[in-house]
Amino acid sequence: MQRCGWVTQDPLYLAYHDTEWGVAEKDGKKLFEMICLEGQQAGLSWITVLKKRENYRNAFHQFDPERVAAMTAEDVENLLQNAGIIRHRGKIEAIIGNARAYLSMAQNGESFSDFVWGFVDHTPQITSAAALSEIPTSTPASDALSKALKKRGFKFVGTTICYSFMQACGLVNDHITGCLCHPGGQHDPRVA
Repeated sequence: MQRCGWVTQDPLYLAYHDTEWGVAEKDGKKLFEMICLEGQQAGLSWITVLKKRENYRNAFHQFDPERVAAMTAEDVENLLQNAGIIRHRGKIEAIIGNARAYLSMAQNGESFSDFVWGFVDHTPQITSAAALSEIPTSTPASDALSKALKKRGFKFVGTTICYSFMQACGLVNDHITGCLCHPGGQHDPRVA
């Protein structure tokens, strides 16, 4: 069974590829978690963040936006000592700021899920790329999402991070056509 070329034989990575990546996620809080985690990836590989995901969940109150938004400068200083996460002040502060931006959107009656999915007309975009080299690192939709998130106060949401987020959360499904997880494929384990 063939998988996308970026995944290694690491069991954690295989499970992520096979059961999460490219699966349409509509839950606003899960989308919030993923946009924050994708921002942690800046300058690093996704597997680095993925291996620390449970530590992030513990450090940031399971990504509960209300609790994260209430975190203080003292919390930031404590997190800078936490070897279980990426100890980068800007990235840590971005998660807290992103929680505040998320709550601000909610207070203005704006659903984060509806907002994000609006950039793909609420329909997963299915790629028909045969090779990893055919898959872009950004698109006009990720450019627009990045700009809109920044306007709302989000940080670490450049167009490449936004495209990676879109792939991870199934707004775009970039499994190559020969991958066992390509949508509609006979081997797709996520199709009942």
